[in-house]
Amino acid sequence: MNWKLWRGVPWIDTRSAFVSGVPASGCLLDLGSSDGGTLTHFAELRADISLAAADIFGNPDAYPRGTDFQRADFESDELPWQDSTFDAITCMHVVEHLSNPRHLLRQSARLLKPGGRMYIETPHPETVTMRTVTGKAAGCVTMNFHDDPTHVRPVPIAELERLAGECGLATVRSGTSRNLLFAASYPVLRVVRPETRKRYVAQQHWIGWSVFIIAEKRRR
Repeated sequence: MNWKLWRGVPWIDTRSAFVSGVPASGCLLDLGSSDGGTLTHFAELRADISLAAADIFGNPDAYPRGTDFQRADFESDELPWQDSTFDAITCMHVVEHLSNPRHLLRQSARLLKPGGRMYIETPHPETVTMRTVTGKAAGCVTMNFHDDPTHVRPVPIAELERLAGECGLATVRSGTSRNLLFAASYPVLRVVRPETRKRYVAQQHWIGWSVFIIAEKRRR
């Protein structure tokens, strides 16, 4: 779905609500940009902002035109931008792949402008007990945390808030990440399209599969 449709109702999606708050003509860095699908949505929602991205792999050819992409290992690399470059940073479904997210949070705090904000999203720790998708839809979506063999461990919100605080980022909001439209479609999809990826994605938004924090760089 093209995120242009959400410009007037960004609150319908937790991520779009965050991106809609980036200052006009601001700069946003996406950490863990992967295939670029989320970056493309950001560009649809906010054509005025400049985008940068980093990933150990990534597919920069698929990213919105003009995206400043840099390849980086989030466990150890210094991210190659100057201090206080970005108004906002997004980091979605990355920290659970790291043995320790502290280094990445320190780098993020360095790169944010004073007053800039970071959005971090990760699976809820309770996903470790969820049932793996079976049948025709097996392998179409991660429901149990360990369905993804690259996951290292769940990272609770309390731990994220503590680590962020130690790195100079004060949590201003936390909660469950949802797209309200997707969530609302779940009761219908579970009946009419029970063995499809779309149904299970809707279920993730219905049950609150992901959690998030928004943390702000302290002003000196």
